[in-house]
Amino acid sequence: MTTLSMIASQIDGQPMFKILDEALRLEREGKEILHFELGEPDFDTPRNIVDSAIKSLRDGETHYTSSMGLYDFRLAAQQATSFSRHFTPDIEQILVTPGANSIIYLAIKCLVNPEEEVIIPNPGFPTYYTAIKACGAVAVPVELKEENGFRLQPKDLQKCITPKTRLIILNTPSNPTGSVMFPHEIEEVAYIAKKHNIFLLSDEIYSRLIFDENKPFFSPSFLDHCKDRTIILNGFSKGFAMTGWRLGVAIGPAQVIEKMGLLLSTIISCVPPFIQRAGIDAIKGDQQEIQSMKNEYAMRKKVLVDGLNSLPGVSCIEPDGAIYAFPNITKTGMSSDEFANFALHKAGVALLAGTSFGSAGEGFVRMCYVNNTHNINKAIANIKQALGEYYEKRS
Repeated sequence: MTTLSMIASQIDGQPMFKILDEALRLEREGKEILHFELGEPDFDTPRNIVDSAIKSLRDGETHYTSSMGLYDFRLAAQQATSFSRHFTPDIEQILVTPGANSIIYLAIKCLVNPEEEVIIPNPGFPTYYTAIKACGAVAVPVELKEENGFRLQPKDLQKCITPKTRLIILNTPSNPTGSVMFPHEIEEVAYIAKKHNIFLLSDEIYSRLIFDENKPFFSPSFLDHCKDRTIILNGFSKGFAMTGWRLGVAIGPAQVIEKMGLLLSTIISCVPPFIQRAGIDAIKGDQQEIQSMKNEYAMRKKVLVDGLNSLPGVSCIEPDGAIYAFPNITKTGMSSDEFANFALHKAGVALLAGTSFGSAGEGFVRMCYVNNTHNINKAIANIKQALGEYYEKRS
């Protein structure tokens, strides 16, 4: 029998889909499951965005286009960057991608040689680990600690630097913790990257979803305008409720973006033009519905965090951004995996073990506030009842 490559054998996929499969199996058996495992907005894509794609299809935009992206889309991204990040990248610095996830792989593949190192947050988005493995590189996790609000600390990052370090991945607001780094912390990270001649991939997919007015969005791109070593990773899935559209944007040094575009062209040729037309409307169209989504997320966050803090043995610091809460469950006496399994099978609530995001996630679980407040309250009530029965049996 033909064997798989060594790299293919190391690829595990994303743990949230494994939990989803188990939850769906239970639903087929007739059990009611409340879903909080996937970072999937429950809002539909705004109608004006959908209509733009339909018009593009009817206008015959169904052919190949540049692997770098439509000029009109890149121009819209350029203008949006000028407004949100206070610098105007050159068109040659902008690449359109099939979702933001692909940028992780493209950047690592173009910047990191096999056996060289990539520093990533722990806990952090699982695709970082998988993409690094797929490129034959080495993941070096830097622990995010609850005592620091799960914000990456520059002093901890500095300890991870070696002569083999080629790339640092920064994610703020964070998945899975919802933490938002302070500007001075990001400036220190950028200084470390420059000092050691290391590239910085800034995952900014949740940049539109910051709820604390005292923590305005700050990007390392503010410092070098993506001309030196910073690469922005951004997309439309979360902020615009466009998860299924698969549309992302990378902005970085022109010579890096050019190579990422060439690699992209060998894998998918190009992003469909009608998808890009929808993206243009998302950027330039009416933002009222987008703001309404953000307001709803803020309300759900408060309901969820308050509910989690009412559970015996559970505590949760308030996230400042993204769409996730990351409660501490150590006082329940269960491990992260045990609690996730307990919540699913005893309370009918699908959530993720913190260890799905790295070893530093032990003692925590992740819940997404992408479900309505009625279901959030119901999930909290279910878990509270199940915990009461659990503690009673232990006593």
